[in-house]
Formats: sequence, structure tokens, C-alpha cells
Amino acid sequence: MISRLEGFLAEKTAASVVVMAGGVGYEVFIPLSTFYDLPEEGAPVTFYVKTLVRDDAIDLFGFLTREEKETFLLLNSVSRIGPRLALNILSSISPAGLVEAIVNKNPARLSGLPGIGTKTAERLILELKDKAAKLAALVPAEMRPKTAEPPDDLTRDVISALQNLGYPKPLAEKAVNEAKLEADDREKDLSSLLRLSLRRLQKL
Repeated sequence: MISRLEGFLAEKTAASVVVMAGGVGYEVFIPLSTFYDLPEEGAPVTFYVKTLVRDDAIDLFGFLTREEKETFLLLNSVSRIGPRLALNILSSISPAGLVEAIVNKNPARLSGLPGIGTKTAERLILELKDKAAKLAALVPAEMRPKTAEPPDDLTRDVISALQNLGYPKPLAEKAVNEAKLEADDREKDLSSLLRLSLRRLQKL
């Protein structure tokens, strides 16, 4: 099976390319993300390839990065997600964006992609949630979604106090987080942080 293909870019379209290697022209199906980064025709090119064999054809799916190839394979492992739909998904969302949607269990982010409805988005999250660590490892560290640190006891107490005063939890959390940035070391107690949080809320 072909897993890597090096040659010269003979033709390119948004859906596929032809790579000349050893006197043979190989048609390789690609996502839009790969198309956008292709060099000019005639330039040398290297693709990470997945070969899929069917009864009537041998299809090559190619990517400029190993991350996209591995993401394609994970998508293709989901039930009812064939290679063409997997390419469509990669054409519309980056590996980093996919990781974020899976980790944060955000079906709305996925259901907005072409060919993906609500049920398919939910199935993607369900079947890939246990592979989230592998997905995240495919993405460079600086592009990985940030996971929020759990609030400390003081933060929870101030948020609870604001909720008791009638403020909605999201608004209370925002005010406390902003107040913590504003507070100096002498104001890191309950009463001081509550006062600073209320001051920010009163400005809204």
C-alpha cells in the first residue's frame, strides 16, 4: 500500500491532484486545506497518503501534513463517516478545531459543517471522545484548545456570594476572574475580592 508519495505536481484542482512519480501519474484526492497550501504545478511535492482498496478501484487520499492524515483516519473510523465525508470535514475545519469541538463536546460547532447534521455531529463526539488524547497529540501544542483550570476555594466562595445576591453564574464568574487580575496581593481575601467583583458588576 502507498503511504507516502513524492514526485512532481502535474495537475491540481480543489478536489484532487495528479502527482508524477517514476513516470506514472497518480491521482490523489485531497481536502481544501491541502489544496490551499499546494505549490505551483511542476514543483516537487510530498504527500502523506492513505490507500483505500475497493472492489472496482484503488483510491489515494493525500495530505501535506501527518496531522491531517491521522485526523482523516480517525474520522474515517467513525461509523457512517466515509472517506469522502472525512475529506469534506477536513476541508471545513482544522485538526485543532476538531479537537476543540470533541474535547468540549460541542455538537453545534460540528453540525454547521457541510454534510454534517446534528445526529452525525453527536456520533462524532461519542465515538471520538475516548480518542481525544490521540486527537490532541496530532495538534501542535500552541494550537491545542486550552482547558480551563478548576476554580480555587476563594473563587468559588466569591462566585457563590454573588449568586446569592442575585447575579447569574456566568456573569459572576466573569466578574471574579477580572477582579482577580486587578487585585494585588493584599486583596486576595474574600471581602476584598467580593468588593472588587461587585465594583466590576456595577459598571456593566
